[in-house]
Amino acid sequence: MCGIAGVLKLDASAQVNEEALISMRDTLRHRGPDGAGVMVHGRIGLAHRRLAIIDIEGGHQPMPNKSRDCWISYNGEIYNYKSLRRQLEVLGCSFESESDTEVVLCAYEVFGEVCVDLFEGMFAFAIWDNRRQRLFLARDKLGIKPLYYSTSDTEFRFASEIKALLVQPTQSHGFNKDVLSDFLANRYVAGCETFFTGIKKLLPAQTMMWTEREGFIQRKYWSPPKTKENNNYTTLDYVEQVKKALDEAVSSHLVSDVPVGLFLSGGLDSTALAVIMKPMVNEPVKTFSVGFSEASANELSYARLAAEAVGSEHYDLEVSAEQFFETLPHLIWHEDEPLAFTSSVPLHLLSKLAREHVKVVLTGEGADELFIGYDYRYRVTAFNQRWGNRFNQISSESVRAAIASLIPGLPYQVRRYVERSFVALGIEPRQLFCENFSVFRAQHRSAVLNGNFANAADPHRQTLDFFTAAGSEIIQCMSHADLQTYLVELLMKQDQMSMSASVESRVPFLDNRLVDLVAAIPARFKMNGWQTKSLLREAVSDIIPPAILHRKKMGFPVPISAWLRGPYWSLLEKMILGPRARDRELFDFEAVQRMAQEHRRGKADHGERLWLLLNLEIWLRIFIDGEDPGAIYAN
Repeated sequence: MCGIAGVLKLDASAQVNEEALISMRDTLRHRGPDGAGVMVHGRIGLAHRRLAIIDIEGGHQPMPNKSRDCWISYNGEIYNYKSLRRQLEVLGCSFESESDTEVVLCAYEVFGEVCVDLFEGMFAFAIWDNRRQRLFLARDKLGIKPLYYSTSDTEFRFASEIKALLVQPTQSHGFNKDVLSDFLANRYVAGCETFFTGIKKLLPAQTMMWTEREGFIQRKYWSPPKTKENNNYTTLDYVEQVKKALDEAVSSHLVSDVPVGLFLSGGLDSTALAVIMKPMVNEPVKTFSVGFSEASANELSYARLAAEAVGSEHYDLEVSAEQFFETLPHLIWHEDEPLAFTSSVPLHLLSKLAREHVKVVLTGEGADELFIGYDYRYRVTAFNQRWGNRFNQISSESVRAAIASLIPGLPYQVRRYVERSFVALGIEPRQLFCENFSVFRAQHRSAVLNGNFANAADPHRQTLDFFTAAGSEIIQCMSHADLQTYLVELLMKQDQMSMSASVESRVPFLDNRLVDLVAAIPARFKMNGWQTKSLLREAVSDIIPPAILHRKKMGFPVPISAWLRGPYWSLLEKMILGPRARDRELFDFEAVQRMAQEHRRGKADHGERLWLLLNLEIWLRIFIDGEDPGAIYAN
C-alpha cells in the first residue's frame, strides 16, 4: 500500500517543478513511511511514498522498465501477480524484482490499456509511456484504492488523496457547493465530483488515457455481472461454489512479506474470515476489535468469543466520547472531505492499535453489499415492495392519497415507522430505496437548504442508473447499485482511516472472482424469505459459533445521537448553531435550530443529520478557512 502523485505539463516545452512534486508526495507520508521516490523528465513527473509489503528490498518506485522509457507509480496489491508473471515470461518478458509493480508495468507494455482486465486485486496507478508520449491512469474494479485528479490550463495533476493536489496548485480549489444536496441525502458525493471545485475522482473500473493528439479519454472496463439463471443449480451447488471461492480469496489476500492480521467485529463476516484464515498461517491469527463503553455500542464480547473460537492473539480497546471528538478534526483532514460515517473514528483508532503489531489487516467490508446483508436496508425495501404492490392492487389512487394525508397527524412513535413504509412512499425505487434511506430526505433537504441550492442536481441519479441497469429483480438491483455507490464510500473510509495509521487493509469478500460469482447468483438464494445473507450463512454454518451465526448485525455502532443530545450538545451550539456557521449562509439557520432543538428535547432523532452538519462545519474550518485541525475547538 502506498501513496502516489504526479504532474503532467500540457505544454511539451514546460518543465515539472521537482521540489513542488516532492511536496505533493510528502503530504502523503502517512501512506508510505518506508520509502519515497520521484522521477521528473521534462513535462512529466511521478512520485511515490512506499509502505513496503511485498519484495521489501526491491520494488522501489517510481519504477522504470529495462529501457527506461516507461515508468510506473503504483498503489495496491495484485493478488494474481505470480501467475501473471509466468504468463509474461512465456511471452518473452524477464524480471529484475519480485514485486507486483514490475508485473503491472510489463503487462501494460505487452497488452496496453486492456492490461487492467487481467489484474485481480486493488490498485490505482499511473504509467508514463515516453515512446508514445502517453499517460495512462487506472483504478480497480470496485474502487478499493482512491485516485483524484485536477486539470488546469497548464497542467494535469493526480494523487492518492486530495490534500496532495492542494499543494502549490495552479488554480484555486474552493468549496464545491453543488455537492451539498448529494452530501445531505447520501452522506457522500456520488460520481466524479468532490467537495473541491476543480478536483475530481477517477471512478472505479475506469481508466484515463492522455496523449497530445487525443487529449483525455476515459473508459469503463467492468460492471458487475447481471443475474445468471441456472435451473439445474440448487442452493447446495451455490454453497459449494461460494465455499471454494471464499477459501481462494482469503488465501490470495494473505500473500505478504510482512505479518497479516484481521479486524474482528464478532459478526458473521469477520468471524468467517478468521476461521478460514487460521489454517493458512503458521502462527496464531492476530485479531483486533473496538467498542464503546455504552452497552448498545459494544460488540467486544462477541469479538472475544470469535477470537477464542479460533485461538487468535487478540487485542481490543474501548473508545470514549472524549477520544472520539478529540480525534474527529484530524480524521477529517485525513479524509479530505467530511466523514460520511461515524464508524470512521473507531476504525482509525483500531488501525493505530493494529499498527503496533502488523502492517496488513483483512476486513469484512463488501460482504453486505455482495451477499445481501443489510437487515434494515434490504429487508425493509423487500417488504415495502411486496406489500406495496398488493396495496396498489386493492386500492384506488384517491384512497391511497386519502390514507397518506392522515400520516402527519399520527403520534411521532407511530409516524416515524409509517413514513418509512409503502403507505407514505409508494412503490417506485427512488422512494423505496433511495429517499427512504437518505439521511436528509427530500423534505428535510428542502427545509434546510438555502434557496441558492433548492434546484441542486438529483442526488439519486447515479444510484438509480446502476439500479436500472441491473435488471428487474429489486433485491439484485439494490445490491448492484450499492456495490457501485454506497460501497465505494465505505471503501474510501477503509482506505483512508487505515492508511492514516500506515496500515494496509485488504478486503477478501471483494476478490474479483468471488464478486463475479456471487453478483450473478439470483437474489432468492442470497435472501431467503426475510433472512439476509442466507447463502453466506449456509456456506460458513459449519465453522462459525452459533451465537455469532445468528446474531443481529451491529457494524461499528457509535452512540452519536446520545452524545449530541447530552454531553456534546455544547459542541453543536458552538459549531453549527454559532455565528460562523450562520454567516456562511449555506442553510436556513432557523430550520437547523429547530432540528437541533427537536433532537435535544427527544422529540425526534436527528443524530445522523446533525453529525453531517458538524462534519461539514469542521471541514470548512480546516480546508476553506485554513485552520489547524488541532485548534478547531479552540476557535
